[in-house]
Amino acid sequence: MPLTFINPESLGAPRGYSNGVLSETGGRLLFVAGQIAWNESQRITSAEFVAQFDQALTNVIAVVTAAGGQPDQIARLVIYVTDKSEYLAHTREIGERYRAHMGRHYPAMVLVEVKSLLDDQAQVEIEAIALL
Repeated sequence: MPLTFINPESLGAPRGYSNGVLSETGGRLLFVAGQIAWNESQRITSAEFVAQFDQALTNVIAVVTAAGGQPDQIARLVIYVTDKSEYLAHTREIGERYRAHMGRHYPAMVLVEVKSLLDDQAQVEIEAIALL
């Protein structure tokens, strides 16, 4: 299912995300639950922020792949962080990890700062919607 990225000039050029994503009808929607940096034993893999981002995104892609999809079929990502300043301090490294998984595919995204996440050690949680 091809996705069309919508980025009106009036909003300026987005960097690292798209303002909107349009899909054709007929695809299957996959809603991916929020994923944190858990491994198969449901334990946080690292206390480091960027490593947690990387593992959470890896987990999102694992769900998409298990459903028969690919990362470029992700239409929307919601990224929850417990410390926005930590995210902003590591945008370069986060971008590198993101592109290692997603290439230059930038779906509609939102960053939300929250008080805490499911696991007290979790600093990042990512949920997704994919069109397969």
